[in-house]
Amino acid sequence: MGNPLLDICAVVDKDFLDKYGLKPNDQILAEDKHKEMFEEMVKKFKVEYHAGGATQNSVKVAQWMIQKPHKVATFFGCIGKDRFGEILKEKAEESYVDAHYYEQSEEPTGTCAACITGDNRSGFFLTVSLESILKVAKHASDNNKIFSLNLSAPFICQAFKESLMKVMPYVDILFGNETEAATFAREQGFETKDIEEIAKKAQNLPKVNKKRQRIAVFTQGKEGTVMTKGDKVETFPVIQTDQSDIVDTNGAGDAFVGGFLSELVQDKSLEQCIRAGHYAANVIIRQAGCTFPEKPDFH
Repeated sequence: MGNPLLDICAVVDKDFLDKYGLKPNDQILAEDKHKEMFEEMVKKFKVEYHAGGATQNSVKVAQWMIQKPHKVATFFGCIGKDRFGEILKEKAEESYVDAHYYEQSEEPTGTCAACITGDNRSGFFLTVSLESILKVAKHASDNNKIFSLNLSAPFICQAFKESLMKVMPYVDILFGNETEAATFAREQGFETKDIEEIAKKAQNLPKVNKKRQRIAVFTQGKEGTVMTKGDKVETFPVIQTDQSDIVDTNGAGDAFVGGFLSELVQDKSLEQCIRAGHYAANVIIRQAGCTFPEKPDFH
């Protein structure tokens, strides 16, 4: 479950960023002043559309890693009855994801403008329905099912601290990157900047279902991925990549989660899940937008 967003990707110039007061490599919530920006982008630059939003990206990657059967992942989210909503439905179908969109006419379809300058980008995200998430989280906990959560976008930890902490007791696997982990630690008053310590403390936050110990998994870009395992914290190196081969780091975190989940649903070891996550992320960063080659080459 997550916000289905239609990613509108375009390579823009610095003047465009300046005009709308955007910083390179940043993610912010769109305000009223950004409304016409979406229109201008579509008119002025060559745009590509992708089914986006962190969750949808992750399930898309998981489906790609698994290949067959189709529709291994079901995705829930809300869209508007508009052109962007229609495009989104087509895009989800193309990636064989079983998408169930709640369609309503009060709000437009969520869009994420990815303004790419060089290999940096600026994007915008929205918040999600806490009520829906809690309903599913409690169901998972009561039935000993695995519920995972991605800390995606640093402002989520700040602005939605209360909501996040209502969900945390139900979280079996917590994903995040180093920036998100640091923000989370600061918000929680963990008083440490050490990522292994943060993982440990996140693992030990109160939990409802005692049958499963929480696992915290934090990626750190080209540094190793940190994972709690029992009472240990382990670091797994990522696949080394030449800087010149990296096209676009957006979606790397989502791809990592998708790869991880694709092995998890097949009951593979956590080490194997991380390997698959690293593989998927490595493929994504060599592609523009959250796109991938026809088939994975992962063993």
